[in-house]
Amino acid sequence: MNKFFQICYTIYAGTLFALTFIVIFPFLLLCIWIPGFKKFGRKINRYWARAYFNLIFLPVDIKQEAPLEKGKGYIFLANHFSYLDIPMMGFIPGDVLFVGKASIRKAPLFGYYFKSLHIAVDRERLKSRAETMRRADEALGQGSGIIIFPEGGIYTTTPPRMVPFKNGAFRLALEKQIPIIPVTLSHNHLILPDDGKLILHWRKAKMHIHQPILPSQNESEESLKEKCFQIIQDQLVKDNLLHENR
Repeated sequence: MNKFFQICYTIYAGTLFALTFIVIFPFLLLCIWIPGFKKFGRKINRYWARAYFNLIFLPVDIKQEAPLEKGKGYIFLANHFSYLDIPMMGFIPGDVLFVGKASIRKAPLFGYYFKSLHIAVDRERLKSRAETMRRADEALGQGSGIIIFPEGGIYTTTPPRMVPFKNGAFRLALEKQIPIIPVTLSHNHLILPDDGKLILHWRKAKMHIHQPILPSQNESEESLKEKCFQIIQDQLVKDNLLHENR
């Protein structure tokens, strides 16, 4: 019966995701096509993500360690173990752009929306990486935040252990003196594991938004990267140990 419930719940959640996206897509198109309206498109994106978790009856426990300055650009860095991570980052406050893989652009409808409102990067092409940095810098300069999964994708085979972070976000933070906010997504690998089955398991999700880290002028990329890595990894270990002991 438990397996039957999981399959029914997965079908319900998947169908709802597709239907709600189709409903909001015309409004996203208007925001893409009308000059100066892209921020409103991303606001719709955030409302959609939050409404979706309510509609699938999936509670999200959010802990934010410090208030964020309104209109200030931050770099949000999160671990990436599950496809659920992307919609859950819709709970991040303020206007934010995702930095995601260029392969997302191939997805019907969703790909067009993503490349128009967010930033798609092909890490194999130097020109694409440079353009990504330029657009991210531009967004931060306009007071928007950016969201990066510094592992570069879902690569770990042993969650909640992460793989090493890539350097791009830390280089940008140091060059422009942009605060980094580590974000821990603690249980998504248990709710929607990256095991090829795409079966949704109901349980409470958790997002931990840590204190902003302002890089110092003489700090190295490696030092900043290790600091952020350890903050997220320590929280992952703590939250998952608590979960196992319940």
